Amino acid sequence: MDIKYMRRAIDLAKGGWSKVKPNPLVGAVIVKDDIVLAEGYHHYFGGDHAEVDALKKINYIAEGATIYVSLEPCSHYGKTPPCVEAIIKSKISKVVVAMEDPNPLVAGRGIKILRDNGIEVISGILEEEAKKLNEIFIKYITTKKPFLILKSAITLDGKIASKTGNSKWITGEESRAYTHHIRNRVSGIMVGVSTVIYDDPQLNTRINGREDVSNPIRIIVDDQNIRIPLDSNVVRTTNEQKTIVVTTVNAETEKIEKLKSLGVDVILTKDKNGQVDLEELMNELGEKKIDSVLLEGGGTLNYSALESGIVDKVMYFIAPKILGGRDAITSIEGEGIDKVDDAFKIDDISIKRFDKDILVEGYVRKER
Repeated sequence: MDIKYMRRAIDLAKGGWSKVKPNPLVGAVIVKDDIVLAEGYHHYFGGDHAEVDALKKINYIAEGATIYVSLEPCSHYGKTPPCVEAIIKSKISKVVVAMEDPNPLVAGRGIKILRDNGIEVISGILEEEAKKLNEIFIKYITTKKPFLILKSAITLDGKIASKTGNSKWITGEESRAYTHHIRNRVSGIMVGVSTVIYDDPQLNTRINGREDVSNPIRIIVDDQNIRIPLDSNVVRTTNEQKTIVVTTVNAETEKIEKLKSLGVDVILTKDKNGQVDLEELMNELGEKKIDSVLLEGGGTLNYSALESGIVDKVMYFIAPKILGGRDAITSIEGEGIDKVDDAFKIDDISIKRFDKDILVEGYVRKER
């Protein structure tokens, strides 16, 4: 029964996608005598946590009941009071937790307080599922750096565009629609300046039938020459959807001031042979409370991101097409790796199907 109700709590938690960041996704189910008394989840940042959302529905009357929570109940005052206080007040007798909270402000304290008050606590039920659900939160709360997903759409022979640069469309409608659901979940979307120059994308979120979508902050990685066109979509619409241009400390001041006058935020990093320092950029984005970034870059930026160690997860949509051509563009270019043994390794692989396309997801092994 523990697994059944915890799986329900994890499913409920997903209702907070795009609305609670940078807080975690949390769901809760209150059960007594195998009857569900109430369910809840964290709906939006600053709103009631999952436990309180559920308890309010039964007026905090839950004596002898069990509450299943996908994340350890909080024990500190933040936007809301500690959830452990609400649980104790309700006279719940047992708390089942999927995972301990990695937040240093909690980190086992919530469980300890509950036990000190005579409440039975079981931890670790569907722990891996809970961790995957909150992989963004875990990375951000423990490092203060965003969780970065490298996403690419490729042909069977690894091309993201033909030799002429044409790339519309590599994958089908279902794959592209799913990409917009991912955009809806992350805080930022990052591309290189060449993508802006050649494609002039909007980099927004479009989901059929939904108006409550979340547009990610657009992050444009430029170089010390600041090549971004001032009449590009991302610059023109920055008052509607925030745009950050990232360049180096050696960039031209006049162009920087022009961008700022148009409402664009500018981040300056150390100069690495005329290019942006991506590791420093991640620190800067973390300071701005950007907890997650979807990288939809070209081959050069993608390689630089992998080489700098900032990529946590990859998402490769593979279409059943073959382009060929030695000059066709691949998803990872740059200098490249000399030996196969030194390649970037991807672990914990999963595969999904979107019509004729295949999505391969995995996590970048940090030790090389």
